[in-house]
Amino acid sequence: MKWSVVWLALVVWARAADGDGNLASRVIILANSDDPDSVRIARHYAEVRAVPAANLVVLPMPQIETITWREFVTTIWDPLVAQLVRERWIEAIPMSTTDAVGRQKYAPYRHRIAALVVCRGVPLRIAHDPALYVDAPPFTVRSEFRTNAGAVDAELSLMAIPNYPINAFVPNPLFQNEHPTLFELATVVKVSRLDGPTANDALGLVDRAVAAEKSGLLGRAYVDISERDPVGNAWLEATAKQLLELGYDTDIDRAPATMPVTARIDAPVMYFGWYGGNVEGPFMLPGFRFPPGAIALHIHSYSATTLRSATSGWVGPFVARGVTATMGNVYEPYLQFNHRPNLLLRALAKGQNLVDAAYFALQALSWQEVLVGDPLYRPFAIPLDEQMKNLGQLPPWLAGYAVLRRMHQLDAAGQQVEATALAASAQRDAPSLAVGLALAQRLREAGDMEAAAKALGFAPLLKSFEPEEWSLAREAAQMLARCGQPARALEIWQTLLHLPALPREVRQPWLDDARAAARSAGDTVQASAWQAEIDRLNEPPLRAP
Repeated sequence: MKWSVVWLALVVWARAADGDGNLASRVIILANSDDPDSVRIARHYAEVRAVPAANLVVLPMPQIETITWREFVTTIWDPLVAQLVRERWIEAIPMSTTDAVGRQKYAPYRHRIAALVVCRGVPLRIAHDPALYVDAPPFTVRSEFRTNAGAVDAELSLMAIPNYPINAFVPNPLFQNEHPTLFELATVVKVSRLDGPTANDALGLVDRAVAAEKSGLLGRAYVDISERDPVGNAWLEATAKQLLELGYDTDIDRAPATMPVTARIDAPVMYFGWYGGNVEGPFMLPGFRFPPGAIALHIHSYSATTLRSATSGWVGPFVARGVTATMGNVYEPYLQFNHRPNLLLRALAKGQNLVDAAYFALQALSWQEVLVGDPLYRPFAIPLDEQMKNLGQLPPWLAGYAVLRRMHQLDAAGQQVEATALAASAQRDAPSLAVGLALAQRLREAGDMEAAAKALGFAPLLKSFEPEEWSLAREAAQMLARCGQPARALEIWQTLLHLPALPREVRQPWLDDARAAARSAGDTVQASAWQAEIDRLNEPPLRAP
């Protein structure tokens, strides 16, 4: 076929695809017919997102996460590509030969797939096969790239490219590409996965995405820089800058270790950080949950080795704790081939959906990365202006975070008085710990201690706190103490330290502040009781005889 004819066909196809505003009609869903949960997840996604039933591809596959190249080719690649070519999702000319891996050869020239959704039950990664290794210069000049191990999803991204080398990686033509050409778009199939430790975790990815699109992204942002490597640090610094420019109430931790278990973590709707082997810190608090719509990316080499564990790695544990979108690596990717958080956030903030933003932020295909979440999810579908107009209709426990974001925008515009007035008005209508603390900080800095304490006057009346609110409640108690209200601070401490779920590693470092508040409030009985507990916890463990 002459290239002029191919170009004309590609232009006609692209115009037709762009004219179809219903992306769901061009989503393909892949499930494992030998796993009932896999099929259930596929059907649920199709129903929620109005994907035509004809777009479901259900194939028998191994029911394990790690498979061989032979299993991948015979149970996934060949039958999937054959069906997509037969149904003209991929326009390709079948050939009678196979490649070195055993895959049937095609001469593809375009596809019309907006996204491929891979459901839990479809294998996750492919083990290295030494018998299939062939040098692929210049990429295999470096020893770390002399492998054909990789993510199933990363290989499926290249269904529209004939005869690509499976060893090392293939550069992603969409990486950091603001205006990809039609040829570049036609060479990549964007893949996202609905997966997690349980089937219900995978189903929740869909439901939380849809719920978040109705209210907009609500919560705080957290960037854990950890000072591990100059390149990764630069990505995270750029991410933090973007979050602040977007107006999000943002905590930035630059300590060498990951965030401590006592760190503030209320409503973490966006988290970007590194570097720890397994999920740790405040995410391990008993009962911790992300708010709907949350996006979390933790840079770590083996963050997605398995998605079936709620404690191993980061991706599976994040999904188990209610995240809506995350990503990670099935094997060692090396730093520059991780999803770049600053590029991901830039694309999402422009209104792109999850899968488009993820491929904009990813440098390599046929490599180690997986994207987990609804590919059509648009976290910034609802702008802040619309959230503020409908403040009373937002989830009550999250509405205050929209107020905080607008306050930061007013501050950036030099309207500090208006920002403070907005916070005061919001506190009168619907008191919020997060807004109350921010307002108290402003008033205290202005020297109005009485008004600062009044901003948090409702906090001592609260009878319980969720795990993600514990550190926020602690900060509220500390603020009341600084404002000359130790008795009110003591009430918060008594509620916090009475919580049966509060673990020792949180309770122990907080007892000093609680005891100080009790002493300042003149409650010697409570102060003595907490002092006795401090002494008991500080006693060295008994040696075995």
